[in-house]
Amino acid sequence: MNNCFIILAGGESKRFNSKTPKPYHIYRGKHLIVHSIDKAKKYKKINKIVIVINKKHRNFIKKLNIINVKIIEGGKTRADSAYRALKSIKNNNIKNVMIHDAARPNFTIKLLDKLFKELKSNDCVVPAIKINDTVKQKIKNTIINLNRENIYLTQTPQGFNYKKLLKLQNNKSSEITDDANLFISAGKKIKIINGDPNNKKITVNSDIRIDNSTKYGIGFDVHKLVPRKKLYLGGIKIPSPVGTLGHSDGDPVLHAIMDALLGACNMGDIGEKFSDTNEKFKNIRSTILLKKVVEEIKSKEFIINNIDINIITQKPKLQKYKKKMINCIKKLCEISNSQINIKGKTAEKLGVIGKEKAIACEVIASVIKND
Repeated sequence: MNNCFIILAGGESKRFNSKTPKPYHIYRGKHLIVHSIDKAKKYKKINKIVIVINKKHRNFIKKLNIINVKIIEGGKTRADSAYRALKSIKNNNIKNVMIHDAARPNFTIKLLDKLFKELKSNDCVVPAIKINDTVKQKIKNTIINLNRENIYLTQTPQGFNYKKLLKLQNNKSSEITDDANLFISAGKKIKIINGDPNNKKITVNSDIRIDNSTKYGIGFDVHKLVPRKKLYLGGIKIPSPVGTLGHSDGDPVLHAIMDALLGACNMGDIGEKFSDTNEKFKNIRSTILLKKVVEEIKSKEFIINNIDINIITQKPKLQKYKKKMINCIKKLCEISNSQINIKGKTAEKLGVIGKEKAIACEVIASVIKND
């Protein structure tokens, strides 16, 4: 006996309000529908996958080059689309079927385990979460408080005994918004299990925009160490017999931070903004330059989310200076200590850094676009 995973992606995506249909938008690095496909393929108890698409979206699904998946066209309603999917696997010796909305990419393998476990003794298993808010119902001019202890928000995937669900699929009305309704309408038992609060449905475009608003940038800088120069790292002066050679004060940490932030915001690099051929930046403190960068990215509605810093140097040892550097950077970037991490690395006495002739720094920063 086989188990089938059905992904419903046949809607018009009208509420999503985009030229690209919702299932084919990029979400967390890949197309929304691909999240569900990949998880279904990964789960060993699932032998067959069926995707129900809108016939208008053929070109979108074709571009994904999906293999080992059956693709069919849906009907006018969700219930009709589900029925077409169920009929398409009639001759595949299916025991259990999962029916899932493509708009829920964040379900877990753990949830699939729970569904299959309950299907051993139930014909219909539905994940649901209890609500925390007070719920009111308006009937004409009367408002009633509902007991939230008895109210659940259902999720997908939902699990079913295939043959029993197929028998109930004669009711394909538009009022059937999920397949568990068929069991409820027929007076049959359904099993409710704990869902996952993170298994949220992507409904409108802003649901994806919020996620995609986090951007990342990489920064790197290296400076030669020479005698009779001051050593600035992370905005603070470090006692040292040698310092960094540079057009400005040569602070590789702040330079790498600036490049990472500018990269995350798609705003070029520090060489474009503060050219080393421009005399007005000669010997300027990098703290001043970083302030300018932060002001500029703020004007573009970006918020700094996180800064992770690797300082690569044989000497000096940085442990006792980390707190001071973090405090300086947090003030310049207008963020908290918890959003900054500094790691000191050596070059194991290899190369110019290992021979104490240079200091390098690499930074990964994330920013949030505040639309």
